[in-house]
Amino acid sequence: METFSLKIVTPDGCIYDGQAERLFCRTIDGDVGILPRHSDYCTALGMGDAHVIMDGKAHHAACIGGMLSVMAGKVTLVATTWEWAEEIDRARAEASLARATTALKQTDADKRELDLAEARLKRALVRTSVAPKP
Repeated sequence: METFSLKIVTPDGCIYDGQAERLFCRTIDGDVGILPRHSDYCTALGMGDAHVIMDGKAHHAACIGGMLSVMAGKVTLVATTWEWAEEIDRARAEASLARATTALKQTDADKRELDLAEARLKRALVRTSVAPKP
């Protein structure tokens, strides 16, 4: 199967640098799929499930924010947060989801606190949707 060069980096360093058959992720405009010989492309990433097909196998991850570029056949994904599914602690993600849900129910919270709680809720929802099922 034909492949392309894929590099995934975060502020913590390089997550992956190698060949991939396909990449699917959420952008701010919707989901996108990258295949070999994709035209040049650049977009901001949203929050969602991402998966990379390598050696015929899908590897899922929680991807939260960043940029994606395809230039001259090389794909670079610079994510604010990228967590491979098997590295996500489901119990921790579910606890974060519960805390964010509780915080959003506070009637005395100001707008900033509610905005932060909503962002935590979105991140927790992505992480729990990607984490392996027990």
